[in-house]
Amino acid sequence: MSFRKIQQFLSKLNKIEIIPRLYSATTEFTTIPAEVKMQSILKQKFPLAHSIQVVDVSGGCGAMYEISVTAPEFKGLSIVKQHMLINEVLKQEIKEMHGLRIHTEIPK
Repeated sequence: MSFRKIQQFLSKLNKIEIIPRLYSATTEFTTIPAEVKMQSILKQKFPLAHSIQVVDVSGGCGAMYEISVTAPEFKGLSIVKQHMLINEVLKQEIKEMHGLRIHTEIPK
């Protein structure tokens, strides 16, 4: 196959957005069970939360997660204490992962 034909083929693939999805590090299109489990645990601990997001940022292998929680339960707590709450709630799940990014907010 000539270089030109390969370019045309890849161009067609890009138009239907297969290539960008294959090389994407996000799991925007699918939610894996570990994400669902952690989100459920956080919803139980923070029932008044405005937003709880759990995303596997390791490309789908479950080694690294990013967690964002916006909840009134954080009012009056330092960021360190807010993050300690998240760590305590997810203690068992954290044992199975390589890393974790936590973002917390108090709703306005």
